[in-house]
Amino acid sequence: MPKKYPEDRIKVPRFNEESGFYTTPQRSKIMGKIRGKNTKPELAFRKALYAKGYRYRIDYKKLIGKPDIALKKYKTLIFIDGEYWHGHNWQERKPKIKTNREFWIAKIERNIQRDQEVNTELQLLGYKVFRFWESEVKKELERCIKEVISHLESVETE
Repeated sequence: MPKKYPEDRIKVPRFNEESGFYTTPQRSKIMGKIRGKNTKPELAFRKALYAKGYRYRIDYKKLIGKPDIALKKYKTLIFIDGEYWHGHNWQERKPKIKTNREFWIAKIERNIQRDQEVNTELQLLGYKVFRFWESEVKKELERCIKEVISHLESVETE
C-alpha cells in the first residue's frame, strides 16, 4: 500500500559511529532482546479476548502499521504500544534523555507521528482503532478488554 507522507515528516539521523554513536556488543545484545511482537501484555490481551470467544489475526501484515490484533469481521484493530518506543508521557520524558539526544528524540517523535498517520489511514479504511499502552494492559487488563468488547458487541447488533 503506497503511502504519501506529509511534508513535515520528521527526519531521523543515522545511528552511526561518525556521529559519535556506537554500539558495544553488550548493548547490541540487550537491544536484540527487545521484542516487537508476542510481548507479555499482547499475550495476556489475546488470551483474554480468546477466552471471551473472539477470534482474531495477529500482526496482520495486509494492513498499514501491522496491527497487533485484527478482528476483520468487526473491522476492529488493536495496537499494544511500548511506553518508551511510542512516546508515552513524551513531554515529561523528553528532557530526561541524556545520551544521543539528537537520534532518540527524532526517533521517538517520528514513531509518534507515524502512529498518528497509521490511525488516520486505518480509520479512512473504515476500521475502529484501539491503542493501549503496555502498562495499561498489565495493570488494567479487564478494563481494556471491556472497552474493546463493548465496541464489538455494538458492531454485532448493527
